[in-house]
Amino acid sequence: MKLFDVYPLFDVTPVRARDVYIFDDQDTQYLDLYGGHAVISIGHAHPKYVESITQQLNQIGFYSNAVKNPFQVQLAEELTLDSNCENYKLFMCSSGAEANENALKLASFHTNKHSIIAFENAFHGRTSAAVASTDNAKIIAPLNAQQKVDFHPLGDLEAVENTLKKGETCAVIIECIQGVGGLDQSTTAFCQGLEILCKTYGAVLIADEVQSGFGRSGDFFAFQKHGIKPHIISMAKGMGNGFPVGGILIHPEIKASFGLLGTTFGGNHLACVATLSVLKALKAQNLMQNAKEMEVYFREQAKDISEIVNLKGRGLMLGLEFEFPVSELRKKLLFQHKIFTGSSKNPNLIRILPPLTIRKEHIDSLFKALKHIL
Repeated sequence: MKLFDVYPLFDVTPVRARDVYIFDDQDTQYLDLYGGHAVISIGHAHPKYVESITQQLNQIGFYSNAVKNPFQVQLAEELTLDSNCENYKLFMCSSGAEANENALKLASFHTNKHSIIAFENAFHGRTSAAVASTDNAKIIAPLNAQQKVDFHPLGDLEAVENTLKKGETCAVIIECIQGVGGLDQSTTAFCQGLEILCKTYGAVLIADEVQSGFGRSGDFFAFQKHGIKPHIISMAKGMGNGFPVGGILIHPEIKASFGLLGTTFGGNHLACVATLSVLKALKAQNLMQNAKEMEVYFREQAKDISEIVNLKGRGLMLGLEFEFPVSELRKKLLFQHKIFTGSSKNPNLIRILPPLTIRKEHIDSLFKALKHIL
């Protein structure tokens, strides 16, 4: 039996990892500047993280959501404080696509409307409504295409309002920093304008923080920089540092009766303990501040390479944009220097999503390799 093709594979078999490094079956060391799609937030095999999960697994690793789970309550309280979203409620699932799917479903239940506004180059997942809200025709199946989604340019408030005036929109979903789309950012004026429009026309504002959340932008959530309060916040990836965790934070005005949302694996004991361990490490090691400082250092080093025409993104969610396509540079040449990086919809852009524990010497390794190659 063969595996179904999903991604083109690097010719490497990782067998262990520590902090910002991965080691293959030949014990070759690789610098991980991609974090497995922005998943590794506090570093590979973080000692306190491993200890917490191991201890919990020796107690109880899983039971369904038909019983009380005090870890869920503790996590909800801590997330409320970290995000400054007072009285929001937490629903947990197991992935970012699930988080966005449930966010969109809840918005439709709440408004009794069926249309969605999303933005050009958006990526929200591969499940039904999430993939329909993703600006990539190649991965939208005929079944998903039946969902009514209006795509507008990022920053065009007039286009958004013209659609909202029709009275059919249940939700506006936005990545304040686009990930797969190529690291374009929303302005504060645009985000605040969206918030006003959603309130005016009765639509639910959803902030997709699946990739940008949990400190990656330098703030706990990327939307916090803009001083807005979305109705629903979706999250995953760095939330579990490798353990499959996702969730949504829900504004108190959005009511849900029993049975509207449900999950088998979401919010299990191990998932909650993993997330609580991530939160603890983010604070104890001041990793959000480190993300801000390392962004500054990235920008300083990028100035020395004339072929880099732009450095996009924020915190440790960055894109090095070159004046030429970077596929060979990233997949072959940087990989020969034992460095993992990522791609995006922009063919000229290398995506940088390292563990938030990255230090200056690791950034130096990347730019030394780039200078040697170029």
